[in-house]
Amino acid sequence: MNENGEPLVGRFAVNVEVSHYGDMLQHREGKLPADKIRRIALSGIVDSGAAKLFLPEGVAQQLGFPVKGKIRVKYGDAQSVLRDEVEGVYVQLQGRGDVFSAVVEPARSDALIGAIVLEDLDFLVDCKKQRLIPRDPEYVSADN
Repeated sequence: MNENGEPLVGRFAVNVEVSHYGDMLQHREGKLPADKIRRIALSGIVDSGAAKLFLPEGVAQQLGFPVKGKIRVKYGDAQSVLRDEVEGVYVQLQGRGDVFSAVVEPARSDALIGAIVLEDLDFLVDCKKQRLIPRDPEYVSADN
């Protein structure tokens, strides 16, 4: 919301679940019960102007994602900082899911869902109605 309480154009909230993909693989191999897969549901902000997935530091720590390395993040105010990038983040959004890396943000309380996730899961962003629309309701499309 802006200072007048109006929603920000191009940004809106959705429910998202993130899981530890390594745990999911162990479950598939019969090495980990389903109820031991580390996962958490949280609010996510869809921002088609952002490129990557961002997670709160507490979520990344709670789920135990391995740190892949450092990544330089440039903000809209031209500020540039180094952040940890974690890997093996399985994102489940409106019945579609895939594995991504994510930038860890110390001050975030929600996930930020950028264009890479939206494109990979084949969602169109309807900013006016503040919703995600599957390009094809039955299948994720792969363009080449």
